[in-house]
Amino acid sequence: MAEQRELDPEDAKIVTLARSARARTGAAEGAAVRDTDGRTYSACTVALPSLRLTAVQAAVAAAVASGAEGLEAAAVVTGADAVDADSLAAVRDLTNTATVLRADAAGAVLEVLR
Repeated sequence: MAEQRELDPEDAKIVTLARSARARTGAAEGAAVRDTDGRTYSACTVALPSLRLTAVQAAVAAAVASGAEGLEAAAVVTGADAVDADSLAAVRDLTNTATVLRADAAGAVLEVLR
């Protein structure tokens, strides 16, 4: 079982949003990001015949489409053993120093990338 880390309330919020996005759609992953203005964006995996995005890529796209110029943090709820390289790249495209949290379906943070 994963060790539950004490999270900053704002980080706990994006983990909760990521869990909700995943649960609402039944997608493989849910994600949420927080921009440098404190706004949050959530999304899930997009798996269409003509478009494939990880949940993090979709959340980053929503943030950018809303005018976000940088990110403070991202959270992904996934059954995977690591944050997907494409997901991490999408976050790093905006901000190299954003914290990326990987959590399980129960919301337990398994990994913190800085």
